[in-house]
Amino acid sequence: MSGATAARHTLRIALPAGALFEEACSLLAAAGVARVDPRRLDRHLLAVDGDTTLVRVRPTDVPVYVEMGACDAGIVGKDVLWESSRDCYELLDLDFGGCRLVLAAPEGSPLAEGRWPQPLRAATKYPVSARRFFDSVGVAAELIKLHGSVELAPAVGLADAVVDITATGATLRANHLVEIAEAGRSTARLIVNQASLKTRSAAVTRLAAALRGVVAGGAARQPLGA
Repeated sequence: MSGATAARHTLRIALPAGALFEEACSLLAAAGVARVDPRRLDRHLLAVDGDTTLVRVRPTDVPVYVEMGACDAGIVGKDVLWESSRDCYELLDLDFGGCRLVLAAPEGSPLAEGRWPQPLRAATKYPVSARRFFDSVGVAAELIKLHGSVELAPAVGLADAVVDITATGATLRANHLVEIAEAGRSTARLIVNQASLKTRSAAVTRLAAALRGVVAGGAARQPLGA
C-alpha cells in the first residue's frame, strides 16, 4: 500500500531520519509493531504495515508532527527534546542511540587546564541545553549558535570551547579537543501526542507495552533489509 492511500485510522509513528532511524525500525519490528524495510522509507518517507503508518522526518521535526497531531507517537533523541518547546508526553526511554552532551576545549587551553575564562564563549548547536548547563554550574557564558562544524570554532578563534553531542569522543579527539564536563546524557525516547493518550489510549498503550517488552528483555534487534 502506498503512503498516499494510508488510512488515518492507523496509528501514525514519526521516525527520525539519520543516526536513530534504522534501529528505530528494527525496534518496531522486534516489538511486532511494524516491519518496514528502512530503504522503503528512504524512497517514500511514508509506509504502512498493517494498522501502523511510519513517517520519516527530520529529527527536529518529530516533536512538531507529534504535538500537532499529524502523528500519534514518535521516536526521537532526548537531545532533540532538550531543545524543543513542543508539548509532547515522553512515555518511554528506549535505551538505544546513547550519546552525551559535553563541554570540550582545545588541548592545552586554559579551560583544559582548569582555568575558566570569564565570560566563556562557547559554540553550540544546543543553546537551550548549553544555557541550562552553564546556569547550573554558575558560569557566565556567551553562546554562539552554529548549525554545523562546531568543532572548528575554537581552532579559528570564534569560541573558547564547544558544547556538543558525542557518542565515542572520536570527533573531539580528531579536532584536538578534550572533554571538560558532561552536560547531559541522551537516548532515544518514545513520545506521544497528548490528545492521542485519551482518544487512542488502547493503541498507544499497546505500542508502549510492546516496545517496553523488547527494551526490558534486551532482545537483539537486527537491521531490516540486510
